[in-house]
Amino acid sequence: MHSKSLLLLVFVVIATASCVPISKITYLQESGTSKNDSLIEVRRVQSPYRLQINDVLSIQIKSDKDVDTELISSFTISNNNSANNNPQQGSALYFNGYTIDIHGDIRVPELGKIKAIGMTVEELQDYITKELTEKYFKPEAKIFVTVKLDGLRYTMVGEVTSPGQKRILREQISIVEAIADGGGVPITGDLTDVKIVRQYPEGVRTHTVDLTRLDVVNSPYYFLRPNDMIVVNPLPQKSIGTGTTGLSTFTTILSVFTATVGTVLLINSLSN
Repeated sequence: MHSKSLLLLVFVVIATASCVPISKITYLQESGTSKNDSLIEVRRVQSPYRLQINDVLSIQIKSDKDVDTELISSFTISNNNSANNNPQQGSALYFNGYTIDIHGDIRVPELGKIKAIGMTVEELQDYITKELTEKYFKPEAKIFVTVKLDGLRYTMVGEVTSPGQKRILREQISIVEAIADGGGVPITGDLTDVKIVRQYPEGVRTHTVDLTRLDVVNSPYYFLRPNDMIVVNPLPQKSIGTGTTGLSTFTTILSVFTATVGTVLLINSLSN
């Protein structure tokens, strides 16, 4: 009886430790305070992104007046429109765009070096517009300067289907959308402990989000910023090699159980 009880206890412990809780692998679950189909106010307003070293920019100038078209065309990046709509041609902007160098500058035709680091895209647009209007165009020319980032780049590492650097041609993307675009998180990934490593002017900070909670959409870190890194940690079941599928879990339990039974029977036979 003692041997049977021991075997049963071992079986229960292994089975319990091997199972992956549904609550750990299900996105955006409702909490006790939220109801089904409830309207959640998503706080989309974030602090503006400040340009960083190695950011790649496109700069375009247009005017509704007859102005110096040669000067305007000098700013226009060849294949810029196709690069912004086709990821296959995105490298064109990397080679022909305006990259913020290690000193935080970009080199712009006619204007020379501009200290772009720390500026927002809107601030850089306003600065270039002001400089060009004062030096090369009359106010009535009504020039329109457009500055855009080369898409939104982020990196996924850890327990993810497709790790590596990603690039999406949008100005805003949520962490759930980013993970989905990168292939998703396998069943062995812990959605309750997802790290976001984010760069700030004063340094790097790490933030943690729980993607199993519906109210994560209210988190200030729900929407990614350029150059974010998403780190997904594995569940404990990954370290013991179980939990990937029901069959693998059952096979592991059966193997351990069989070995335990054999050991107990051997001990009993030797003691007799």
